[in-house]
Amino acid sequence: MAPCLYTLSMLGHTDFVKEILARKPQLAMEPDSQRRLPLHIASAKGHVELVRALLSASPEACLAPDCDGNNPLHLAAIKGRSDVVKELVQARPDAARAIVQQETILHLCMNHNQPEILKFLIETTGDHEFVSSKDSQSNNILHLAVVYRQTETINFLLLSTTIQVNATNISGETPMDILAQGRKDLKYHQILQSLTQAGAVEAKIGNLFRQDPQNSRNEIGVDGLDNYNKRQASPFYLKETSKNSDDWLDKKRNTLMVVASLIATMAFQAGTNPPGGVWQDGTTTDENRRAGYAIMASSHPNLYHVFLVCNTVGFVSSLSIILLLISGLPFLKHRFFLWILMVILWIATTSLSITYVVSISVLSPNPMSETFKNVVKCIVLVWIGLMTLLVVGHNIRLIAIAMRGLRRLLLPRKRPILRPIIRNHDGM
Repeated sequence: MAPCLYTLSMLGHTDFVKEILARKPQLAMEPDSQRRLPLHIASAKGHVELVRALLSASPEACLAPDCDGNNPLHLAAIKGRSDVVKELVQARPDAARAIVQQETILHLCMNHNQPEILKFLIETTGDHEFVSSKDSQSNNILHLAVVYRQTETINFLLLSTTIQVNATNISGETPMDILAQGRKDLKYHQILQSLTQAGAVEAKIGNLFRQDPQNSRNEIGVDGLDNYNKRQASPFYLKETSKNSDDWLDKKRNTLMVVASLIATMAFQAGTNPPGGVWQDGTTTDENRRAGYAIMASSHPNLYHVFLVCNTVGFVSSLSIILLLISGLPFLKHRFFLWILMVILWIATTSLSITYVVSISVLSPNPMSETFKNVVKCIVLVWIGLMTLLVVGHNIRLIAIAMRGLRRLLLPRKRPILRPIIRNHDGM
């Protein structure tokens, strides 16, 4: 009977579940192999009426953890089932305070991008200690909100709760420290403004700022100036930029691999099965009409030579790209060599285009030849213009990058050293 109840809970058949619970209400507390109750399944699926029925049979089921430590309220919050969350909180408010692997339900909401449920739980509990709870890494939910750049959640936490804006995690980082490690985009400036207005500071460079007792202004202390300069020169601030650059290069390499593989496949297919097919009868005395020979070689010998040359160029170019990408050579991780591969890909696509034009011209009937030739001429001119524009543009870009690299090599830029601001007691 219990497996049947799980299936009905998953499908949301409330009436059948009510009939079963009316006869055997104890089935609501029968766990499966994963220690899940029917309420776990109904909550995760978002079946509100079914959740009500299961709660009426056994409200304690709301507190039961599964094998991962999640109770039904946790699963509903993770899945974004806001209506179910309200029902479960109303039935057993203490279910929201259960800890899962040293994380509260608020941490789960942050990690699974459920800001609306997070706001509801905070407004419902209204407990400062609960809101300021920390996970296994000593991050409170404000730390996580800054990590995920959730500006609305950050503003809500700063304005509607008493969460500690300068709480440190296990690495000694405040939310402001975490923000400083990210990319300086629009969200960065929005979050920076909100945190600054709330009095947030960076703990790791907190010794650089001293409070002037006379005018209450923050200044850079002389003792912390050397640490500040070292921090600015540290490669830590280049980590995010380097990561984004590596991700961009990886995506480009993957794209090149896919396109090159596709071109190689098409070129191989066209080479082994040319337009018009091959001769099937090998009894003829004509040397050019043996079985397996291309019919195009006899009917259009000049075009066949162009077809072979362009198809071979496209095939070899795409194979070269594939070979270089799978070779794992270290110099291929630089943008310069990636752009060289792009030029090779342009050559391959141009060769494939010419192969297509030749194939269509061979397969098209004669009445269409004049119109086809005029259309092809226009297309070829547009294509040549586009390719020329791309090649010239990227060559200019490569030359500019090479010149900047050469200039940095010959004339290294000196990093400016910040001077300490020394004030007297009058604030001058």
